[in-house]
Amino acid sequence: MDYGIGNAFGGGLQRVAALINAGMKTRLYYVAYQGNSFDTHVQQGDVHSRLLMYTADAVRAFMDDIARIGRADDVAVLMFTEFGRRVEENGSLGTDHGTATPMFLFGKHDKIKGGFYGQPPSLTDLDDGNLKMTTDFRRVYATVIKEWLGYGDPDVVLKGRFDSLPAFAHT
Repeated sequence: MDYGIGNAFGGGLQRVAALINAGMKTRLYYVAYQGNSFDTHVQQGDVHSRLLMYTADAVRAFMDDIARIGRADDVAVLMFTEFGRRVEENGSLGTDHGTATPMFLFGKHDKIKGGFYGQPPSLTDLDDGNLKMTTDFRRVYATVIKEWLGYGDPDVVLKGRFDSLPAFAHT
């Protein structure tokens, strides 16, 4: 599979696919872009477009690889960023750090119930220039911990109670 030449993020996903193919018992892997690649504030349109293309290509290659090795039923992917972006462009053709940001949970279509969870954020009703969060990210974590990883008490891990979302199909 082509994970993208020179794409360190793609290389990380390729290593995870190899570990899964090797039968490692690891239940959770973490892959990140190195060096805050998305932490752009200046002329970010072209940079983000390129980074999103690299990301999409690498994730597609990973998902294709997982299907090819017959492990698609065993893999769910949670994608997130450590910070959101403000709605308004700054004076340098970029955006500054914000609060709310999307998270993506995906995998084999009969295991994960696609859709939008929470309310779409308003682009005009802002909190000091920031999007207002409509779904606490810890609800997504609670869902994955309980429904995918099978740990019955996500409250202990998250140090608080966060209701699960109906994101997984139970077969």
